[in-house]
Amino acid sequence: MLEFLNSILASLGSLAMSVGMKLIYAVLLLIIGFKIISALCRKLENSKGFQSLEASVSKFLLSILRFGLNAVVIISAALVLGVPAASFIAILGSAGLAVGMALQGSLSNLAGSIMLVIFKPFKVGDFIEAAGVAGVVEEINIFYTIINTVDNKRITLPNGTVSNGTIVDYSTNETRRVDLTFGAAYGTDVAQMKALMMQVAENHPLVLKDPAPAALFLAQNDSSLDFVLRVWCKSADYWTVNFEVLEQVHAAMLEAGIEIPFPQMDVHVKND
Repeated sequence: MLEFLNSILASLGSLAMSVGMKLIYAVLLLIIGFKIISALCRKLENSKGFQSLEASVSKFLLSILRFGLNAVVIISAALVLGVPAASFIAILGSAGLAVGMALQGSLSNLAGSIMLVIFKPFKVGDFIEAAGVAGVVEEINIFYTIINTVDNKRITLPNGTVSNGTIVDYSTNETRRVDLTFGAAYGTDVAQMKALMMQVAENHPLVLKDPAPAALFLAQNDSSLDFVLRVWCKSADYWTVNFEVLEQVHAAMLEAGIEIPFPQMDVHVKND
């Protein structure tokens, strides 16, 4: 009986030693593997070839590479622990199906990120409007696009939503047109108003000469004569031109004595 117990204890000790060593090897593999992956990704990110890529492409590729290498290390650690490869593949298949069903949105975001990288509707640093949000693109990663708004809010947009919606990129073209509408009271000299707007546009240093500015009589509204001033500027100067020209035309109208109207209604009383 004593011999039998000793035999069982020896077997248990041997098993514990074997499992313990496998566990140690697996943990070491995870630690060393993750450190090597981190160092490799840093080296790759700082390489000349990688830095020559667009920031959006390089960050996306780096995310994919890191994800894939980490998966390889985790699978290797599981095999070291003695998980049979066939069983592991079967488990991965079942888990993949379950995860795929649960993470349909994330897979849609992954597909969206691939579309964004391939077709490049925008790049890091562009000012865009997408999914109802406007701001500067800071990062395009494997699942999300990160945008900083003009009031310095950081917004994370799912790539699936971004790629399937309308994207307006304000940074692609070098120049933009600024359209400003002004109302003047009925009785205003149309030629005078147009000349006033043109003078302001031609004197502004950020307004481009080519294409030339245009001052147009737009419409006769209920309470006003509407005019539109169209000027071109560098994309980076858009808001500066918009606000400054708006202010300068307003001041010029007051100086010229042109009345700025407000909604009003004339009531005529007819006595029978």
